[in-house]
Amino acid sequence: MRQWIEKGKIRAGVVAGEMVVSEDEVRVEAIQEKGLRKEDLPEYQKHAHLKGCSIGFTEAVDKYKINLSTLQRWYKKGLIAEVKRERGLGGEKIFLDEADLAYCVEVYRAKGGRGKWLFDKQGLPYQPKGKYSIY
Repeated sequence: MRQWIEKGKIRAGVVAGEMVVSEDEVRVEAIQEKGLRKEDLPEYQKHAHLKGCSIGFTEAVDKYKINLSTLQRWYKKGLIAEVKRERGLGGEKIFLDEADLAYCVEVYRAKGGRGKWLFDKQGLPYQPKGKYSIY
């Protein structure tokens, strides 16, 4: 951890002679250093039992109370995997992986939702760095 502090990767302070660091910053740095995936996070593990379960866009919007455009954006970015496609009279229906969906919704609700970066390129919760970071 001292190396991360010295390199400026995580912030630290001294309180009553003890070094104090942000648990979230340490976790994010450890994830990045080890090359972990979103599936390794505790937030994802809560919903791992849903892995492979399929849910359509309309059902997802109703069940998780999420905006359709937000859901479509996550799907297009590859944050939510596609389980299958079915062709019918009305066109093609895409079914999503419910574990990925539940994980994204949890991060969305925990981080405050609209107008914020929620995920990095690997699908991990985005960790802003800088003076005004609250994480």
